[in-house]
Amino acid sequence: MTQHSLNKTERKAAFSLASVFGIRMLGLFLIMPVLAVYAQAYPDYSPLLVGVALGAYGLTQALLQIPLGMASDRIGRKPIIIGGLVVFVLGSIVAALADSLVMVSVGRALQGVGAIAAAILALASDLSRDEQRPKVMAIIGMCIGLAFAVSLVVGPLLGGVIGLSGLFWFTAATGVLGIVVLVMSVPKVVTTSARRESLPVASELKKLLKHKQLWCLNTGIFVLHAILTAWFVTIPTQLQSAGFESQTHAWFYLPTLAASVVLMVPMIIRSARNNSSVQWLRASIAILIISLATVFYAGESAVWLVAALVVFFTGFNFIEASLPSLLTRIAPAGSKGSASGIYSTSQFLGAFVGGVAGGWVLQNYQTSGIVVFCLILLLCWFVISFLMKNPESVTSLSVATPNLTKDKAIRLSEQLLTITGVKEARWVEDDQATYLKVDKKAYDEKAVNELLSALRTGE
Repeated sequence: MTQHSLNKTERKAAFSLASVFGIRMLGLFLIMPVLAVYAQAYPDYSPLLVGVALGAYGLTQALLQIPLGMASDRIGRKPIIIGGLVVFVLGSIVAALADSLVMVSVGRALQGVGAIAAAILALASDLSRDEQRPKVMAIIGMCIGLAFAVSLVVGPLLGGVIGLSGLFWFTAATGVLGIVVLVMSVPKVVTTSARRESLPVASELKKLLKHKQLWCLNTGIFVLHAILTAWFVTIPTQLQSAGFESQTHAWFYLPTLAASVVLMVPMIIRSARNNSSVQWLRASIAILIISLATVFYAGESAVWLVAALVVFFTGFNFIEASLPSLLTRIAPAGSKGSASGIYSTSQFLGAFVGGVAGGWVLQNYQTSGIVVFCLILLLCWFVISFLMKNPESVTSLSVATPNLTKDKAIRLSEQLLTITGVKEARWVEDDQATYLKVDKKAYDEKAVNELLSALRTGE
């Protein structure tokens, strides 16, 4: 097995953890394309409560994402993940048995209490080598995206057969399946301290909240998921008004998503090739604005609604795929875990705010009000995007540097910065490690190894 490929443990960890993560996200996303239609059967139905039910999981996820990630460093990864999945199953059962939208919202909030994303990513970090970790994380990320796409297709199909209550029973079953996969398939490992690159560190959060480039990214992911959730408060009923029965929505979403992926892939290739991520991000925000403006002016026309959704998902999928990559490149050396924690919190908070605000706006100002609400958020984000700069093409590395005094650590960092390709060097005493950001094309790995070897031999 070469250094450039995943070994057996890494492959097993990548696909099993991706399955656990994907199964859980499928359960959270599954009701998005159908709730607005089936919720009308509850006695306390209102557009506001539909929005609350859609976004409730986001609030509890946002509140607990960072604390539970930190707890996994002390309690262990698997106990946190299993506990989170158990709570997710309980929340699904509460929603399945609910006879009101209020209780559906309670169940959705309980689903979100099992905030296990940080613990899963930390476990993936424990089970992979530094040089292979990006591949493992990419597999997990792709599985999350696939779960969203599958939910848009499967949700209406299953909903037409088993109803909304049946969908929640199905998500409860997926939660149990996730526990089985975790216990049976994920390799055993002694929890190690993976905090700097995988988990949030409390002392770093305040400083990272003030980081201008990260602030722009966090605002972006907040807005992206706010408009997604807000629009799904009304998309299912818009489709019905356009002549699509709820049982046929799956066959609407499938070609729509496929077309958006075909259009998105060239955008990703070009942005990576020219290191022009920010320009393409800005263009994608403009694409989202155009899609929603089309909905505003087209009314209930089926043709224009289809076109608008293809354009919307093209922009949405590009941004969803691009922002994590930008985050990795922008986050200071050794602070990726903390930056990711804030990013994830912003994402789930956006889902909550979008659901509640979207429901309230729909109740008071109809569908056109939601479109205007989303357009205002997107226009604000478009303006903020001009504060962003294309980051250098760098990758993160960590090297063990134990038993250093503070003076020696400072000198080491200064020496590392003189080596070709090293952009940042940061020694962290708690981890007994030095974190680097390097330009892969110019990085002089031999010089770094010689410097570290001399340090260890006392030369």
